[in-house]
Amino acid sequence: MIQKVLESIESSKKIYLEQVKDWIRIPSISADPNYKEDVIRSANYVADDLRSSGFDVELITHEGGNPMVYAEWMKAPGKPTALIYGHYDVQPVDPLNEWKSEPFEPIEKNGNLYARGTADDKGQLFTHVKAVEAWLKTTGSLPINVKFIIEGEEESGGDSLYKYVKVAQEKLKCDFCVISDSSQFGPGQPAITYGLKGMAGVEFVLTGPSQDLHSGTFGGAVTNPGNALCKMIAALHDENRKITVPGFYDDVKDLDAWEREAFSKLGFSDKEFFESVGVTGGIGEKGYTPLERKWARPTCDINGITCGYQGVGSKTIIPARASAKVTFRLVPSQDPQKILEALKKYITSLCPEGIKIEFIDEFCAGPALINVDSEYMNAAVEAIKEGFGTKPVFIREGGSIPIVVSFQKYLGVDTLLMGWGQNDDNIHSPNEKFSIDAFYTGIKTSAILLDRCSKLK
Repeated sequence: MIQKVLESIESSKKIYLEQVKDWIRIPSISADPNYKEDVIRSANYVADDLRSSGFDVELITHEGGNPMVYAEWMKAPGKPTALIYGHYDVQPVDPLNEWKSEPFEPIEKNGNLYARGTADDKGQLFTHVKAVEAWLKTTGSLPINVKFIIEGEEESGGDSLYKYVKVAQEKLKCDFCVISDSSQFGPGQPAITYGLKGMAGVEFVLTGPSQDLHSGTFGGAVTNPGNALCKMIAALHDENRKITVPGFYDDVKDLDAWEREAFSKLGFSDKEFFESVGVTGGIGEKGYTPLERKWARPTCDINGITCGYQGVGSKTIIPARASAKVTFRLVPSQDPQKILEALKKYITSLCPEGIKIEFIDEFCAGPALINVDSEYMNAAVEAIKEGFGTKPVFIREGGSIPIVVSFQKYLGVDTLLMGWGQNDDNIHSPNEKFSIDAFYTGIKTSAILLDRCSKLK
């Protein structure tokens, strides 16, 4: 039966490509209120597509947020249930002058589809939408039960879905989740991501004198917030680049031996990595490789600094204020809120006389570690191996997908992070792209995954 489905997918590839182009043409930029109607159009597009395939579909609006698309096909009694997640909203396109083609007019070039939303996440999500369509068109049924939850606030920091997952646990009940919103390890090397970093961030603002002061008249007598800020930032790392916040490493789960060995066999080139971002080298926590630091060690980074005069020429002042935005990327089993509290206590202890400190804009997201030995993970490995023609490697990711943690916490299930993209797909940047071949292969692999999982119950 799976062979007939795959034959149907092969004969429909061009149709699928034109359909995803139509969806991509909808400029569903959720961060800009001017695109509100387009965001709703985008939700309706995928809702109508799933409905036409045979799914029961509803649009759910939670406390005024953008609509969530919920769809289900629950006609396979005794079989597993998959919950497939994705998002239909996209990032803004600025800076527009750096695009080589119109951001919302997809073009085919060098085997890729170029436009905003191709890789993040319409193109990747659509592979699963078309996989279930192929099954239903060919056989009239699915081999397992399938639910979709597709949101429209992922790119704008909205929390409608997170609130919804808490109250809709029975409705979203499943055996495993699937997300394709990430990347392969590299060209020709598919991957499954099993570890995601969490995040904790805050801005701290230092206030000294009531207004900027003449540095000659007041220098050496009044504490300079800029000087204080620099000292605080410097104190966040020691000479081995370890983070100095007291208790920071108390809950860190270090890499297992098998992980370090597996990473070392991936063929990751430090030299090529640094060259790809235009630097000659980098520094980080002593005792770990750049790949290990990126994927599996906690980090602390200053994201922005504001202080004093920024205009042309010189202005000799003691600035009244200085601020820094800092984020921590966290690993299992660190608690983001605990880290923020420790940071605030530590930074406050470094605050010199004559300076007031305020903490604003706090945010948290937990880390996730997924069992690589589960039966559903094994099914994913087999599906990718058949679909892509090569066995996937297991990788971690330095970024965060907070909904994965919510699915673990409230639904009690792990997520199969099966990304079809590449690291150079320019997501969030001009000239976003997605491999057309990966799009087709993703549809095929998703269809195979449903077949493999049907044999587990």
